[in-house]
Amino acid sequence: MVQFAWHDGTVKNVHVDLPLIYHYQKQLMSAVAVLERRVRWLSSGSRQIWGTVCEQRVVIVVDMSMMIPGFSLHIQHSLRVLLEEQLANKHSFNIIAFGSAVRAWRERLALTSPENLQEAWQWVQGLQCSGSRNTLAALRLPLEGDLHGGGTPPLSPSPLLPPSPPLTQGLYLFTSGVPDQEIATVSSYVSECCSGRPLRLHICLLTGEETEGQTEAQTHHATREETAGALRELAQAGNGRFHWISETGILESDDITALIGEMERVANYWQKSAMMVNSLTQKSDYRCPGEDLSPGHKAPAKSPLAWRCRDRPQPPPRPTALTLARLQMKEGRTNEHSSSQKAHAWRPSSATSAIPPVQPMTGWGPVETKAKQRKPSQVSRSVFYLEDGVVFKSYPKPKSVRKSIPLVTLPKQEEICSTKRWLKRFSIKRQKLDIYKLVSGPDCTHHKKLVPSVLKRESAKYCSIFPSVHINGMVKHLQLTPGELKQYLSQTETLLLRYIQRLQWLLSGSRRVFGAVLEREVCVLLDVSGSMAPCLGELKTKLASLIWEQLHHNTVRFSLLAFSAGVKVWRLARQEPTEEACRDAVQWAYQLNTHGGTNTLEALQTGCGFGDSVGLYLLSDGKPYSSCSLLLKETERLATGNHITIHTVSFNCTDSTANDFLKKLAHQTGGRYHCCHDNVDALSGLLESGHRDGDEPTLPALEGDDLRRLAQEIDKLRHFRKKAQVFREIILEKKNPEETTRINQTN
Repeated sequence: MVQFAWHDGTVKNVHVDLPLIYHYQKQLMSAVAVLERRVRWLSSGSRQIWGTVCEQRVVIVVDMSMMIPGFSLHIQHSLRVLLEEQLANKHSFNIIAFGSAVRAWRERLALTSPENLQEAWQWVQGLQCSGSRNTLAALRLPLEGDLHGGGTPPLSPSPLLPPSPPLTQGLYLFTSGVPDQEIATVSSYVSECCSGRPLRLHICLLTGEETEGQTEAQTHHATREETAGALRELAQAGNGRFHWISETGILESDDITALIGEMERVANYWQKSAMMVNSLTQKSDYRCPGEDLSPGHKAPAKSPLAWRCRDRPQPPPRPTALTLARLQMKEGRTNEHSSSQKAHAWRPSSATSAIPPVQPMTGWGPVETKAKQRKPSQVSRSVFYLEDGVVFKSYPKPKSVRKSIPLVTLPKQEEICSTKRWLKRFSIKRQKLDIYKLVSGPDCTHHKKLVPSVLKRESAKYCSIFPSVHINGMVKHLQLTPGELKQYLSQTETLLLRYIQRLQWLLSGSRRVFGAVLEREVCVLLDVSGSMAPCLGELKTKLASLIWEQLHHNTVRFSLLAFSAGVKVWRLARQEPTEEACRDAVQWAYQLNTHGGTNTLEALQTGCGFGDSVGLYLLSDGKPYSSCSLLLKETERLATGNHITIHTVSFNCTDSTANDFLKKLAHQTGGRYHCCHDNVDALSGLLESGHRDGDEPTLPALEGDDLRRLAQEIDKLRHFRKKAQVFREIILEKKNPEETTRINQTN
C-alpha cells in the first residue's frame, strides 16, 4: 500500500499491483505512438497547408489581393497539391478567387473528375493578384448561392425514389490577413448563415516570418497575433477549424492542438503511475529494528513510536467488580469475611429489584456504567491490505427534507415510441419539476397552535417570516429563494422547448397523417370508398411519404390493403422494405380508385390474417356501413390471443360519432387513435412565433392520443411556470418591496 494524492486534494491509500501498472504504462506508450503518428500525418503534404478536408462538397475561397503578392506562386503550389491529394476523392468542388472583385471557376459545384480537376488547375494558373481584400463578398457567393450543386439529387425527389440525405459542405478560406470589413460584422453574418445548415467554414491563415523591428502592412494595421485572433473567432462562428501556417511550417492548428492536449494527459498519467511505483519501491527498502543487519551498517535512527512491537499480546479487557466476584465463586475461592463480594455475586429475584451498590476494586480505576446505546449509524468504510485494520472514509450526513431544483436530462434525438411511453421518462413528474411538490414539503407547513389564555388558534411565530400561499386548499410557506425559482424557470424553459420540439416532430412528414409507426411489422388498411374521392390524391402522396420516410428508413416489414365494398391486397405476406418493394408499393397505391361503400369488418378480418404480433393502421373517413357494436365484438375476438394492435386514423372526418367509434376500436386492442389535422402549418407557425416572441400561445384542441397527451403536458408545464413567476414576485416583494416595484416599472 502507498499513500497517493487524489485529484480532489485528499490522500488515499492505494494498493499497487506492479504487473498491472507496467501493463498500463505499455498501453500509455502505445497511445502516445498512435498520437505522434497522427501528428506527423497531419504535418505532411497538403494537410500541412490546408489541414484535413473532411467534407464531401468543398468550396475553396482563395485570397488573391494585392496584400499577398509575394505568395502567388506559393498559393498556386498549395492549390495544386490540394487538387492532387485531397479533392480527388470528394463528391464535388469549386474554387473562388477574390480581391476587390470575386471570380468563381464554375457557377455551381462541379463533380470531381480528372477532366474537371485539370480544368481547375489551368484556371488557377491564370490567377493574378489585384485589388483589396473583400472577404465578405467572397463568402456571400457560396453562402447565399445554391448549396445543392450539380450532380446532387433535386430538392423534391420523385415519390418512387428514396430521399437522399444532404451532404455536408465545407468552405476553406485561404487568406493572409483580416477582411476589409469589420470582423464583428463578418462573424455575425457567417454565424447566421451556418447555424442550422450542413455547412462549415474553415480558415487557413498564411503569414510571413516576422523580424525584429518590422511590422506587417496589413489592413487596419493588425499584427500577426491580432490577425490570428480575429480569424480564429471567424472560424468558431462558422463551426469550423483554424489553421495557421508560415513559410517555415505550422504555427497553430486546432487538430494538432487537440492531439497535443491528449498527449499531455497521457504524460500526466505516466508520471502518476511512476510516482506510485517509486513510492512502493522506496517503502520496500525500509527495515525493522529487530532484523539482522550486515556488518558495517548501522540501523537508521527511528523515533520511539515509529516501530512498536506488534507481536506483544494485548492486555485483556478490564473486568467489573461484579464479574470478578462471580468468577471467584465459580472457582470456590469465596472469602466469608468479604461481604462486598457476596453482594457482588447476588442476583436480583425479579426485574424490579434494585442491585446493591458495588465497591470499586483495589488497583482498578472507576468502572463506567453501561448507558443506553442508540442504534449506530452506518458509516462508509474501505478494507485495505493493512495490518492495522480498516480505514473509514466518510460518515453519513443527515438527510435534509428540503427539496432542491433538479437539472433536467433530455435526449437530443427523437425516439420512435408513443407519447405515453415517452412521458414516462421525460414528464414533469419524472423530472421532479412539479412546483406544488417543491413548495409542499414538511418544512413548508403552516402551523396553528391553541393559545390557552385566549382560547384561540394562532399562527406560529415563524409564520410571519415566510410568505404564505394557498396550494390545493392548504396554506403553505414559500421557503424557496428567488435564485432557486429562477433556476426552476430556466429548467422548465428547457423542458418546454423540448416538448415543443417533440410536438413539431409529431406534426411533420408522414407522422402528421398516420402518426408514428411503432411496430416492426405492420399492415396499412386504406379506405378507398366513394366518400374518399376528394382527398384521394393527397392520400396517395402521404402514403408514399410514409413508405419511404418510416417503413423503408426504419426497416419495417409491411403490406398494403385497400378496402371499399370489397378488399384489395397488395401482397399476401409482409415484405421486406427494400427499394424495389417500396417502389412497387407506391406504384400500386397510385393506381387505386375510389368507389363503393365502407366494408371495414372484412378489411380487419383480412388484416388479422397476416399473423401474430402485427400492427394494423386503419385509415378511414367515417363509420362502416355495418353495425359498429358487431364490428367491435368481432375485432375483440380476432385480436384475443394473437397480439394484434389496431391503430386508427381519422382522415378529414368531422363526424364526432365516427371519430368516437375509431377511438373505441383503437383503445379496445391497446392501440392509438390519431386525427389528421388540417391546421398543422398554422400550428407550427404559432409555436415558432410564440417561442421567438417570448409568449406562450394557447394550443388548439388536438384529438389524437399522442398529440393530446403532449399538449396537456405542455399546458401543465406552462401553468407551473406562471405559478413560479407569481411565487418569485411574492418573495421579492416580501424581501424588498421598493426594489420589486422598480423592477416591475422597468419591465
